[in-house]
Amino acid sequence: MFRTSAVRSLRTPRRTAFAVAAVSAVGAVLHENGVEQERLPIYAAPTPELVLLDTPSILETRIGEVRREVKKAYQGAHTQVQGVVSRWIGVEEAVESRIKSFRDPTEPVTPGLLYMGISTLTGSILARSRSLPTRIILPPTLFIAAFVHFLPKTASNIGNYAEELEDRYIPKFGEKRRIGVAHSRMGWERAKEGVATGQESFGKGVQGVVDKVQEVTGLKLGDALGRSREIKEEAKEVVRVAKEDLKEVIDSKDDESK
Repeated sequence: MFRTSAVRSLRTPRRTAFAVAAVSAVGAVLHENGVEQERLPIYAAPTPELVLLDTPSILETRIGEVRREVKKAYQGAHTQVQGVVSRWIGVEEAVESRIKSFRDPTEPVTPGLLYMGISTLTGSILARSRSLPTRIILPPTLFIAAFVHFLPKTASNIGNYAEELEDRYIPKFGEKRRIGVAHSRMGWERAKEGVATGQESFGKGVQGVVDKVQEVTGLKLGDALGRSREIKEEAKEVVRVAKEDLKEVIDSKDDESK
């Protein structure tokens, strides 16, 4: 038994040496042939890590695409709305500045607007029992007339701006309108001259009749007519002073309210 163990111990180194020599020979042959063979590891290979990829489904992909399209459309609509709002604000500022430029700082606005409102209301009352065209035309006519009378500088500024727009967009119509206005003014001046001439001739005729009556009857009608004229002038002066006092009171109230 001891012999057997010794024999086995002698055989084992021989086998090991033979195996090492064989492996070296094979490695040398492979190296000489240009083939690099992978060497086996001494230890066991580590377990590879598993990487899980989250792959979305077709439904999730479609929902994402729809969401992105909706977001893009919303952003486009929001940009357009903001552009419209910005343009509208610009228009409001332009209109506001233009309206402020119409007003003349030397004219009191409150009494003028009050008189204009009273004139328009008076026109509505007067035209209430009239025909339909009169009811339509009379109130705005009185409004414009009161506006030109009580706020002449503001009305002139608005008229100049209207003429600018007219020359810019409809120049032919503006030219015809100015020609018509010029003819109307000429006709009005002629009418005024005719009325003044008629009044003068009528006064001369009345004076001649009065002189003849005085010669025939001996009554002093000329003195009576002169006195009536003086009373009429005094009444006009009283009315004018009352208007000035009323205007001063309204202006003072306007200044206090400011």
